[in-house]
Amino acid sequence: MHLLRGETRGFQGENRRPESRRDWLARMLALGLTGPALVKASSTYGNAEQTKWSMPGLFPGRVARVEHSASIVNGTYQREPIQHMMRRGMQELTGAPDWVSAWRMFFEPGDVVGIKLNPVSRPYVISSPEVVHEIIAGLEAAGVSRKNIIASDRYKREFFDAGFDKWLPDGVRTAWAADYVDNVQQRIEGYDPDHFMDMQLTLPGFDLSNERARRSYAATFITRDVNKMVNLCLLKHHASAGITFALKNMSHGLVNNVNRSHSSPMLNACGTFIPTVVAMPIIRSKCILHIGDAVQGLAHGGPGLSPAKRKYIWEHKAMLFSTDPVAMDTIGWEELDAQRVKMGMKPLAEATIHEEHGEFVRMQPEHVTIAGALGLGEGDRKKIDLRRITLG
Repeated sequence: MHLLRGETRGFQGENRRPESRRDWLARMLALGLTGPALVKASSTYGNAEQTKWSMPGLFPGRVARVEHSASIVNGTYQREPIQHMMRRGMQELTGAPDWVSAWRMFFEPGDVVGIKLNPVSRPYVISSPEVVHEIIAGLEAAGVSRKNIIASDRYKREFFDAGFDKWLPDGVRTAWAADYVDNVQQRIEGYDPDHFMDMQLTLPGFDLSNERARRSYAATFITRDVNKMVNLCLLKHHASAGITFALKNMSHGLVNNVNRSHSSPMLNACGTFIPTVVAMPIIRSKCILHIGDAVQGLAHGGPGLSPAKRKYIWEHKAMLFSTDPVAMDTIGWEELDAQRVKMGMKPLAEATIHEEHGEFVRMQPEHVTIAGALGLGEGDRKKIDLRRITLG
């Protein structure tokens, strides 16, 4: 197989089917030639108690998928269908008799809970008030005080540019790590020096002896402000990672110094950077529930959007629920690929920089499979318990 062009080739002289990129990756993992072998050059630091909720959580390998035909109309989320999807999804994930009992399996009075929002791809594909309000309702039903709910993202400016402050209920707190985005991203203010990932990778021009250049520190809003976190992600294409869903919403939304993972068309390390960050003990410990908003998705051109890329947005009318981010992303990857093929594009693992709006020599969706190899969840599609529900 050609690693850059994503070609699939059979073995000469043998009657075998062509080897897909996913099969190739699985074979390389089995041989120890990628994934864990590459991550040996990385280390995670920081103590965090691992509990029954810690990743991959209470229901490893299980994904509840709920679809509702009336969940979005002309680009506008519909409150009541979203509520039905959220409540049914939580019941299906947990097996609880009702939605309140489902939320109580994760949260209890006294918890301080963060909700990781996503303002990227604004104003088109971002966290919606309908979904967030229902998460808050679930937390409150479980006994979590509103003053102990914190909506957060890495950058203050992006948080406000997305308009999250305009619709968050009174009493919900907000938090961020830095005021604005910069290209270097090595400022330590707002980040915890006791919790970091050290990888032998820097932006061009920085030396490996510079600790800040080769480390990514966790935001204090996850290390100090909360004891549990809901990871609210959206199903989107990402030019370097291929897919941004549960895993990347954590890896690039909870730590600093992420630009080094995709700093040029050739310097793309998302395949190992993403799972290594998520493997940080503090993230594994606190991100206990993943809710995937796929009511509308972005099949290409992400994450930053312009009017010219709106043609890649589609109304998928689905939501996913899991304690296992790898299983969720495996299903998301499958559905994103299916939509790309419908739109006349190649699957993520086969696409190259030559596509319209292509930015990297090739994308690295294999971060999902590598995360599974690191024990962050179930990456074998055959072992994933996908529970499909159709409403409406």
